[in-house]
Amino acid sequence: MHLETLKVFCDVVETRSFSVAASQNFVTQSAVSQQIRTLEERYGRRLLERTRGNVQLTPAGEILYQVSKEIVQRYQDMEAQLQVVAQRVAGTVRVATVHSIGLYELSVQIKRYLKAYPQVHLHLEYSRSNKIYEDALRGQVDLGVVAYPSRRPQITVLPFREDRLVLACPPSHPLARHRQVSIRKLQGEHLVGYERDIPTRRETDRILRRYGVEVRYVMELDNVETIKRVIEIGTGLAILPEPAVRPEVKNKTLAAVHLSDELFLRPLGIIHRQGKHFSPATEKFIEFLRAE
Repeated sequence: MHLETLKVFCDVVETRSFSVAASQNFVTQSAVSQQIRTLEERYGRRLLERTRGNVQLTPAGEILYQVSKEIVQRYQDMEAQLQVVAQRVAGTVRVATVHSIGLYELSVQIKRYLKAYPQVHLHLEYSRSNKIYEDALRGQVDLGVVAYPSRRPQITVLPFREDRLVLACPPSHPLARHRQVSIRKLQGEHLVGYERDIPTRRETDRILRRYGVEVRYVMELDNVETIKRVIEIGTGLAILPEPAVRPEVKNKTLAAVHLSDELFLRPLGIIHRQGKHFSPATEKFIEFLRAE
Protein backbone atom coordinates (compact mmCIF):
# COMPACT_ATOMS: atom_id res chain seq x y z
CA MET A 1 0.00 0.00 0.00
CA HIS A 2 1.28 3.47 -0.92
CA LEU A 3 1.38 6.34 1.55
CA GLU A 4 -0.27 8.52 -1.10
CA THR A 5 -3.33 6.28 -0.95
CA LEU A 6 -3.67 6.80 2.81
CA LYS A 7 -3.32 10.55 2.32
CA VAL A 8 -6.04 10.56 -0.34
CA PHE A 9 -8.28 8.57 2.00
CA CYS A 10 -7.70 11.07 4.83
CA ASP A 11 -8.39 13.99 2.49
CA VAL A 12 -11.70 12.47 1.37
CA VAL A 13 -12.72 12.01 5.02
CA GLU A 14 -11.70 15.52 6.08
CA THR A 15 -13.17 17.36 3.10
CA ARG A 16 -16.16 15.00 2.73
CA SER A 17 -15.65 15.33 -1.00
CA PHE A 18 -14.01 13.15 -3.66
CA SER A 19 -13.60 16.14 -5.99
CA VAL A 20 -11.89 18.36 -3.39
CA ALA A 21 -9.58 15.51 -2.38
CA ALA A 22 -8.71 15.02 -6.05
CA SER A 23 -7.84 18.71 -6.40
CA GLN A 24 -5.69 18.67 -3.27
CA ASN A 25 -3.68 15.72 -4.57
CA PHE A 26 -3.47 16.83 -8.21
CA VAL A 27 -5.25 13.72 -9.53
CA THR A 28 -8.61 13.03 -11.16
CA GLN A 29 -11.76 12.22 -9.22
CA SER A 30 -11.84 8.77 -10.82
CA ALA A 31 -8.31 8.14 -9.52
CA VAL A 32 -9.49 8.99 -6.00
CA SER A 33 -12.44 6.59 -6.34
CA GLN A 34 -10.08 3.85 -7.53
CA GLN A 35 -7.75 4.33 -4.55
CA ILE A 36 -10.66 4.09 -2.11
CA ARG A 37 -11.85 0.90 -3.83
CA THR A 38 -8.32 -0.49 -3.55
CA LEU A 39 -8.33 0.08 0.20
CA GLU A 40 -11.77 -1.48 0.62
CA GLU A 41 -10.71 -4.54 -1.39
CA ARG A 42 -7.49 -4.87 0.59
CA TYR A 43 -9.27 -4.89 3.96
CA GLY A 44 -12.47 -6.55 2.82
CA ARG A 45 -14.57 -3.88 4.48
CA ARG A 46 -16.58 -0.90 3.32
CA LEU A 47 -14.75 2.16 4.61
CA LEU A 48 -17.01 4.99 3.45
CA GLU A 49 -20.74 5.43 3.10
CA ARG A 50 -21.45 7.62 0.10
CA THR A 51 -24.64 9.65 0.04
CA ARG A 52 -25.59 12.54 -2.18
CA GLY A 53 -23.31 15.43 -1.30
CA ASN A 54 -21.75 13.71 1.71
CA VAL A 55 -19.26 11.06 2.80
CA GLN A 56 -19.44 9.24 6.15
CA LEU A 57 -16.99 6.86 7.79
CA THR A 58 -18.03 3.31 8.60
CA PRO A 59 -16.70 1.77 11.87
CA ALA A 60 -13.89 0.11 9.90
CA GLY A 61 -13.21 3.40 8.11
CA GLU A 62 -12.93 5.23 11.43
CA ILE A 63 -10.18 2.84 12.57
CA LEU A 64 -8.26 3.24 9.32
CA TYR A 65 -8.67 7.03 9.36
CA GLN A 66 -7.36 7.52 12.90
CA VAL A 67 -4.23 5.46 12.23
CA SER A 68 -3.70 6.80 8.70
CA LYS A 69 -3.96 10.41 9.88
CA GLU A 70 -1.10 9.86 12.31
CA ILE A 71 1.02 8.04 9.72
CA VAL A 72 0.52 10.79 7.11
CA GLN A 73 1.26 13.56 9.62
CA ARG A 74 4.44 11.87 10.84
CA TYR A 75 5.58 11.34 7.27
CA GLN A 76 4.96 15.00 6.38
CA ASP A 77 6.88 16.13 9.46
CA MET A 78 9.77 13.84 8.53
CA GLU A 79 9.77 15.10 4.94
CA ALA A 80 9.80 18.71 6.12
CA GLN A 81 12.75 18.08 8.42
CA LEU A 82 14.71 16.27 5.70
CA GLN A 83 14.07 19.09 3.24
CA VAL A 84 15.41 21.54 5.82
CA VAL A 85 18.61 19.49 5.98
CA ALA A 86 18.84 19.46 2.18
CA GLN A 87 17.64 23.09 1.86
CA ARG A 88 15.51 21.99 -1.10
CA VAL A 89 12.64 24.34 -1.90
CA ALA A 90 10.09 21.99 -3.45
CA GLY A 91 6.98 20.01 -2.61
CA THR A 92 3.47 21.15 -1.73
CA VAL A 93 2.46 24.16 0.36
CA ARG A 94 -1.18 24.12 1.50
CA VAL A 95 -2.69 27.50 2.33
CA ALA A 96 -6.25 28.39 3.33
CA THR A 97 -7.67 31.90 3.38
CA VAL A 98 -10.81 33.95 2.76
CA HIS A 99 -11.68 35.54 -0.58
CA SER A 100 -11.03 39.15 0.44
CA ILE A 101 -7.46 38.22 1.41
CA GLY A 102 -6.60 35.62 -1.20
CA LEU A 103 -7.80 37.63 -4.18
CA TYR A 104 -6.55 41.06 -3.13
CA GLU A 105 -3.75 40.60 -0.58
CA LEU A 106 -1.88 37.47 -1.72
CA SER A 107 -2.03 37.34 -5.51
CA VAL A 108 1.10 39.43 -6.18
CA GLN A 109 3.21 37.56 -3.61
CA ILE A 110 2.00 34.18 -4.89
CA LYS A 111 3.02 35.02 -8.46
CA ARG A 112 6.47 36.13 -7.34
CA TYR A 113 6.88 33.11 -5.11
CA LEU A 114 5.97 30.58 -7.80
CA LYS A 115 8.25 32.34 -10.27
CA ALA A 116 11.12 32.10 -7.78
CA TYR A 117 10.39 28.46 -6.84
CA PRO A 118 8.77 26.69 -9.82
CA GLN A 119 9.19 23.26 -8.21
CA VAL A 120 6.67 24.12 -5.51
CA HIS A 121 3.00 23.14 -5.82
CA LEU A 122 0.95 25.79 -4.02
CA HIS A 123 -2.55 24.66 -3.09
CA LEU A 124 -4.69 27.69 -2.20
CA GLU A 125 -8.08 26.95 -0.67
CA TYR A 126 -10.84 29.43 0.11
CA SER A 127 -12.75 28.74 3.29
CA ARG A 128 -14.54 30.33 6.25
CA SER A 129 -12.41 31.66 9.09
CA ASN A 130 -13.48 29.10 11.72
CA LYS A 131 -12.73 26.22 9.36
CA ILE A 132 -9.29 27.65 8.58
CA TYR A 133 -8.38 27.46 12.27
CA GLU A 134 -9.72 23.89 12.45
CA ASP A 135 -7.83 22.80 9.33
CA ALA A 136 -4.60 24.36 10.59
CA LEU A 137 -4.99 22.59 13.94
CA ARG A 138 -5.65 19.23 12.26
CA GLY A 139 -2.70 19.69 9.90
CA GLN A 140 -4.95 19.71 6.85
CA VAL A 141 -3.31 22.97 5.76
CA ASP A 142 0.19 24.24 6.46
CA LEU A 143 -0.85 27.86 6.86
CA GLY A 144 -3.97 29.95 7.17
CA VAL A 145 -4.25 33.67 6.45
CA VAL A 146 -7.14 35.28 8.31
CA ALA A 147 -8.56 38.66 9.28
CA TYR A 148 -8.68 39.71 12.94
CA PRO A 149 -6.54 36.72 14.00
CA SER A 150 -7.43 35.42 17.46
CA ARG A 151 -5.30 33.57 19.98
CA ARG A 152 -6.45 29.98 20.26
CA PRO A 153 -5.03 26.91 21.98
CA GLN A 154 -2.24 25.24 19.96
CA ILE A 155 -2.38 27.94 17.26
CA THR A 156 0.47 30.37 16.54
CA VAL A 157 -0.31 33.75 14.98
CA LEU A 158 2.24 35.67 12.90
CA PRO A 159 1.32 39.31 12.18
CA PHE A 160 1.00 39.91 8.43
CA ARG A 161 -0.35 43.36 7.55
CA GLU A 162 -3.30 45.72 7.99
CA ASP A 163 -5.75 47.04 5.44
CA ARG A 164 -8.14 49.96 5.68
CA LEU A 165 -11.90 49.61 5.95
CA VAL A 166 -13.90 51.95 3.71
CA LEU A 167 -17.52 52.61 2.87
CA ALA A 168 -18.38 50.99 -0.47
CA CYS A 169 -21.41 52.39 -2.27
CA PRO A 170 -22.85 52.73 -5.78
CA PRO A 171 -21.63 55.88 -7.58
CA SER A 172 -25.21 57.22 -7.67
CA HIS A 173 -25.56 57.25 -3.88
CA PRO A 174 -25.40 60.72 -2.24
CA LEU A 175 -22.50 59.66 0.01
CA ALA A 176 -20.43 58.71 -3.03
CA ARG A 177 -19.90 62.41 -3.79
CA HIS A 178 -17.72 62.79 -0.69
CA ARG A 179 -14.10 61.74 -0.27
CA GLN A 180 -14.75 61.04 3.40
CA VAL A 181 -17.76 60.99 5.71
CA SER A 182 -18.42 60.38 9.39
CA ILE A 183 -19.58 56.89 10.23
CA ARG A 184 -22.56 58.56 11.88
CA LYS A 185 -23.83 59.35 8.37
CA LEU A 186 -24.75 55.67 8.13
CA GLN A 187 -27.56 56.13 10.64
CA GLY A 188 -30.67 54.45 9.19
CA GLU A 189 -28.92 53.32 6.00
CA HIS A 190 -29.41 49.92 4.38
CA LEU A 191 -26.24 47.83 4.71
CA VAL A 192 -25.12 44.66 2.97
CA GLY A 193 -22.96 42.74 5.40
CA TYR A 194 -20.95 39.62 5.89
CA GLU A 195 -22.67 36.83 7.76
CA ARG A 196 -22.61 37.34 11.52
CA ASP A 197 -19.96 34.74 12.36
CA ILE A 198 -17.38 36.33 10.03
CA PRO A 199 -14.77 38.38 11.93
CA THR A 200 -15.02 41.47 9.69
CA ARG A 201 -18.79 41.58 10.31
CA ARG A 202 -18.32 41.25 14.07
CA GLU A 203 -15.83 44.14 14.05
CA THR A 204 -18.11 46.25 11.84
CA ASP A 205 -20.95 45.78 14.31
CA ARG A 206 -18.66 46.75 17.21
CA ILE A 207 -17.67 49.95 15.41
CA LEU A 208 -21.29 50.87 14.71
CA ARG A 209 -22.27 50.24 18.35
CA ARG A 210 -19.34 52.31 19.59
CA TYR A 211 -20.54 55.29 17.59
CA GLY A 212 -24.19 54.71 18.41
CA VAL A 213 -25.13 54.10 14.77
CA GLU A 214 -28.15 51.96 13.92
CA VAL A 215 -28.38 50.48 10.44
CA ARG A 216 -30.61 47.98 8.73
CA TYR A 217 -28.94 44.93 7.26
CA VAL A 218 -30.85 44.06 4.10
CA MET A 219 -28.61 41.13 3.10
CA GLU A 220 -25.98 38.99 4.83
CA LEU A 221 -23.51 37.14 2.62
CA ASP A 222 -20.32 35.11 3.09
CA ASN A 223 -18.35 36.32 0.07
CA VAL A 224 -16.91 39.75 -0.70
CA GLU A 225 -17.46 39.29 -4.43
CA THR A 226 -21.18 38.68 -3.95
CA ILE A 227 -21.43 41.64 -1.59
CA LYS A 228 -19.90 43.92 -4.22
CA ARG A 229 -22.26 42.73 -6.94
CA VAL A 230 -25.23 43.42 -4.66
CA ILE A 231 -23.97 46.92 -3.87
CA GLU A 232 -23.48 47.68 -7.55
CA ILE A 233 -27.18 47.21 -8.23
CA GLY A 234 -28.09 49.64 -5.45
CA THR A 235 -29.30 47.24 -2.76
CA GLY A 236 -27.32 48.96 -0.02
CA LEU A 237 -23.91 50.05 1.26
CA ALA A 238 -21.12 48.03 2.86
CA ILE A 239 -18.02 48.50 4.97
CA LEU A 240 -15.28 46.56 3.16
CA PRO A 241 -11.48 46.30 2.98
CA GLU A 242 -10.17 48.95 0.60
CA PRO A 243 -8.02 46.56 -1.52
CA ALA A 244 -11.13 44.47 -2.28
CA VAL A 245 -12.96 47.37 -3.95
CA ARG A 246 -10.08 48.89 -5.93
CA PRO A 247 -11.00 47.11 -9.20
CA GLU A 248 -14.59 48.38 -9.01
CA VAL A 249 -13.46 51.89 -8.09
CA LYS A 250 -11.11 51.88 -11.09
CA ASN A 251 -13.96 50.72 -13.35
CA LYS A 252 -16.31 53.27 -11.71
CA THR A 253 -18.90 50.66 -10.73
CA LEU A 254 -18.38 51.42 -7.02
CA ALA A 255 -17.17 54.33 -4.96
CA ALA A 256 -14.92 53.95 -1.90
CA VAL A 257 -15.46 56.63 0.74
CA HIS A 258 -13.07 56.99 3.67
CA LEU A 259 -14.51 57.15 7.18
CA SER A 260 -13.34 60.33 8.87
CA ASP A 261 -13.87 59.49 12.54
CA GLU A 262 -10.74 57.38 12.84
CA LEU A 263 -8.56 55.08 10.77
CA PHE A 264 -10.38 51.76 10.82
CA LEU A 265 -7.82 49.04 10.13
CA ARG A 266 -8.36 45.31 9.61
CA PRO A 267 -5.38 43.29 10.92
CA LEU A 268 -4.39 40.16 9.00
CA GLY A 269 -2.43 37.25 10.39
CA ILE A 270 -0.75 34.03 9.30
CA ILE A 271 -1.73 31.08 11.49
CA HIS A 272 -0.33 27.58 11.91
CA ARG A 273 -0.36 24.73 14.39
CA GLN A 274 2.10 25.20 17.25
CA GLY A 275 5.21 23.10 16.89
CA LYS A 276 4.64 22.36 13.22
CA HIS A 277 7.77 21.50 11.24
CA PHE A 278 7.89 23.66 8.13
CA SER A 279 9.44 22.56 4.88
CA PRO A 280 11.81 25.08 3.22
CA ALA A 281 9.02 25.75 0.72
CA THR A 282 6.62 26.79 3.49
CA GLU A 283 9.27 28.85 5.27
CA LYS A 284 10.06 30.70 2.03
CA PHE A 285 6.36 31.33 1.43
CA ILE A 286 6.04 32.95 4.86
CA GLU A 287 9.11 35.07 4.08
CA PHE A 288 7.56 36.22 0.79
CA LEU A 289 4.32 37.19 2.51
CA ARG A 290 5.92 39.11 5.35
CA ALA A 291 8.53 40.84 3.17
CA GLU A 292 5.92 43.09 1.57
